[in-house]
Amino acid sequence: MVFHRSSFVALVEPLRNLQSTIYNLQSKRDDGMQLERHITALQSNAEAITGMLRAVTVEQARWKPTADAWSILEVVNHLADEERDDFRLRLNLTLHQPQQPLPPIDPEGWVTARAYHQRELAPSLENFLSERQHSLAWLRTLRNPDWQQPCNHPHLQGLRAGDLLVSWVAHDLLHLRQLSELHWRYLAQGVAPFGVGYAGEW
Repeated sequence: MVFHRSSFVALVEPLRNLQSTIYNLQSKRDDGMQLERHITALQSNAEAITGMLRAVTVEQARWKPTADAWSILEVVNHLADEERDDFRLRLNLTLHQPQQPLPPIDPEGWVTARAYHQRELAPSLENFLSERQHSLAWLRTLRNPDWQQPCNHPHLQGLRAGDLLVSWVAHDLLHLRQLSELHWRYLAQGVAPFGVGYAGEW
């Protein structure tokens, strides 16, 4: 049997069209999210948080600048619970079970309800890092997620899967800033008769 070039083109062209369609769908669903970039940021943020806690003493971990402020210990446990019970869970549900309403969360209430201040720093940090590694491994399994998928929550109208992901990265940065301020305030109040003014304004 003679296989003419026209026959080959007739077979291949539909495959090319299908490939092009798949590529366009993937590009549309990616929406410029650059998932790997955000995975790298989450990993780097975890390393930065670890570095900020490496030399923290038991006393400093529990110290608060004011009675209603959070301690370093409370911040770390907050990060661990947010990792497991908020960002990873809610993003997973939004992407894979969008018909299911997002479960309620209570980050402020968890501080006392889950007795963050009664815990120890080392296992609290290990818990956060373990949850973060779980999150990074899960994020790397995602294939062409729909970042435009709306969240199913009555009070989060307009929030999409992509918003959850970038807010996850931003949440780290907010608490890195908080940890930095706790370090600064703890230093400033404990160096009398000397002062930190020469460093500049906070």
